[in-house]
Amino acid sequence: MQPTVQTLLDRSELALTLLTPASDLPPGALDAPVLWAHTSDLADPTPFLDAGHMLLTTGTQFEAGEAGGGAGGVGQADFAEAYVRRLREAGIAALGFGAGVVRAGTPEALVDACTRQGLPLVEVPYRVPFIAIARLVADLLAEDAYARQAWALAAQRAISLAALRPDGLSATLAELSHRLGAWVGLVDASGSLDREAPSDGLGQPALGEVVGEARSMLRRGQRASRTLVAGDAVGEPQRLTLQTLGAGGALRGVLAIGDSPQLDAAGREVVNAVIALAGLALEQNRTLDRARGHLRTGLLRGILAGDTELAARVAVEMWGPLPAAPLRVAVTDAAAAHVDRLTDLLELRVEERGGQLFFGRDEDTVVVVLEEADAGLADELATEFGLPVGVSDAVAADGTAMAHEQAMRALERARETGSGVVAFDEISRQGVLAFLARTDARAVAFATLAPLTSHDEGNGTALVATMRAWLEHGGQFDATAQALGVHRHTVRSRVALAERLLGRDLSGFHARADLWAALLAVG
Repeated sequence: MQPTVQTLLDRSELALTLLTPASDLPPGALDAPVLWAHTSDLADPTPFLDAGHMLLTTGTQFEAGEAGGGAGGVGQADFAEAYVRRLREAGIAALGFGAGVVRAGTPEALVDACTRQGLPLVEVPYRVPFIAIARLVADLLAEDAYARQAWALAAQRAISLAALRPDGLSATLAELSHRLGAWVGLVDASGSLDREAPSDGLGQPALGEVVGEARSMLRRGQRASRTLVAGDAVGEPQRLTLQTLGAGGALRGVLAIGDSPQLDAAGREVVNAVIALAGLALEQNRTLDRARGHLRTGLLRGILAGDTELAARVAVEMWGPLPAAPLRVAVTDAAAAHVDRLTDLLELRVEERGGQLFFGRDEDTVVVVLEEADAGLADELATEFGLPVGVSDAVAADGTAMAHEQAMRALERARETGSGVVAFDEISRQGVLAFLARTDARAVAFATLAPLTSHDEGNGTALVATMRAWLEHGGQFDATAQALGVHRHTVRSRVALAERLLGRDLSGFHARADLWAALLAVG
């Protein structure tokens, strides 16, 4: 421990006397660390002092203050008040007055000023040189530095040994928590609390705030550290430190550490060692995850080809049984910015379900085979990563290939419309012609309808709207006229004009179907 004011008072060889009553000092004033002992008789020594210093003086400046103050020592009182105020503002830990050097005893004005302003004032006897106090402070600081370094080395050794245990990462975090006397948590790349020490050591709402901030750091994708002041329902708000793990653009998680008096320079050395070990462990896990990913891709191709026997045997050994029918297939984009976090989240969901959910990479997409009850996972992926997701209809166990095709069509629609999740059922209800709203069909459709749209724009007519309503009403002039609020002869004349502009006879089914497809394609 660093030396404090009380430490110096307790040293018998110094024989220091506390002149300011302890009861009149602020709480903890005597426990304030003394970071150095400095000697000065300047009227304002604060430019040469730092917070935590102990100032030693023989009082020459007070003789000058008294001489300039006039009768009754009024000047000395004013001088003492201003002098002590400057020391307090500079953050001085204590003031030591050397008695018997310039004057006998300590000026009463100085004692009163220190008492009023809460600055510890000690009297140094004549026989004790200031150098003895300075040397003792220096020796105690050196002892503390050595002790902290020895603590850091012992902690790093213990943490290194913990890393060699079967679950090295959990053991490492537990050892760090023990050494710091603080809560330690790891948020994985998916944004979920992966492990903590001690278990349930951080309550709500503080834990939720930590996880939320960690997710924000992971989304930004850059190496960073944050200090978070989080509220705790059962106590005072606490200060926590968050540090990302992994390289920028490939973050592996976030390490969160509760506040601790051990987090000085030595404590930070230990934390840095844990960050390095945790990053290495997570990177090794990432390598293993990549190997598992390649295995998943191979098994997925077999499943989509209808060969589920091998996939079922491997899945039982690795993750658990494959999902049971009825099944749905969800497909989303494997965006480079999200693929690692997306994979981590899906691995977590697989673990939670004991298998019962399968996923794998298929070129530039991620394909998820899931049970009917887990269909809500598609919404989670769209919300968490902002990705389009296509979801198939429910199918039997041998229908995964068809379900994959459905999910791909739904994904295309989600990309085009900017929707989060699109179910195949939503577009299949619109019929086969709804699939014409793709880029190649739209170009042809715009060209087909160009004579009508040009006429509408140039003449203020409504041929396109009329033809759409006419076809929607099965080519019935009366029903169309009622829907548009015009006379049936007006509808007839518009249809006749459209036939002339298009160069088509719309009395036959094929011509009408082609025009309807063009109207669907342009939307």
